[in-house]
Amino acid sequence: MRKLKFMSGFIPAALLFAGAAFLLPTASIAQSSWPNRPIKLIVPFPPGGSNDIISRLMAERLSTRLGQPVIVDNKGGAGGTMGTDAAAKSAPDGYTLLFVSTSITTNVAAGKKLPYDLVKDLEPIGQVAAGPFAVVVSNALKISSLREFIDLARAKPKTINYGSAGIGGLNHLGTELLAAAAKVQLVHVPYKGMGPAFTDLMGGTLQMALPSLASMTPFLGTGKMTALAMTGTKRSPIAPDLPTVAEAGLPGFELEVWWGILGPARLPAPIVKRLNEELNAVLALPDVAAILAREGGAPRPGSAEEFRNVIRSEIGRWSQLIKDRNIQMD
Repeated sequence: MRKLKFMSGFIPAALLFAGAAFLLPTASIAQSSWPNRPIKLIVPFPPGGSNDIISRLMAERLSTRLGQPVIVDNKGGAGGTMGTDAAAKSAPDGYTLLFVSTSITTNVAAGKKLPYDLVKDLEPIGQVAAGPFAVVVSNALKISSLREFIDLARAKPKTINYGSAGIGGLNHLGTELLAAAAKVQLVHVPYKGMGPAFTDLMGGTLQMALPSLASMTPFLGTGKMTALAMTGTKRSPIAPDLPTVAEAGLPGFELEVWWGILGPARLPAPIVKRLNEELNAVLALPDVAAILAREGGAPRPGSAEEFRNVIRSEIGRWSQLIKDRNIQMD
């Protein structure tokens, strides 16, 4: 019988190929079939309000496009910190995402001790939408324009009280941004939410507030408070008669609350790309734009890198404002 001989160091090509396939990283195999199970979308706020409504709209439409359920998980607490931390510490496999708003940047700018690094521990996927705020005043002031409000605030520094939903929130910092642009000094009165602030505004014990345009539209035309302007770059379809702040006396001023989707750091680039493409496709749907409009927002499609730049820019903007205005954050 003839004996088979094998050359030292020689392995047949078929065996080499099989071995290479066997050694492929598990993550690469999983990535190629993503998604093959439900995806969790963490919303770091309790149910209710624009964050919840918009996140559920995105989850529903992304579910259809991805072929897997996208399940909203409300994980509120510590001003959004608990849910954000849970997302930052999740596996970067595309099955845990995070729905965020502008407050994720104000938390950083405010110098809060956070268990995560917003820039290093989270991966931007795409911006969803953005919407303006409204400058509203008590009827007791007996003014009807932003110009009159600015003139009054300049004539009587630190006599006009404005309400916010809490220290370091966008109602607070946004009003200070407006005050800086108008070169006026106002007095901050923090509340636990805008509901109590609205009550005092209508009662005349509070003089001014900067709520989101969507949250104050039920009061438009009721005579309970006076809306002077809105902070977007152009007028809103839900309040077409309300001028922009730029039109009303502060050229160049713009302020919006925005929403977007992030994932944990090291999320594979192909998954980020697919999610961004599907998100932009959802934002192009006319009925989605109509629903966002009811919440005072408009679609903001774009790349993941553009959203990264928005986040970095916002952190810088609010950090500079806090420094320049010497705003006390506790």
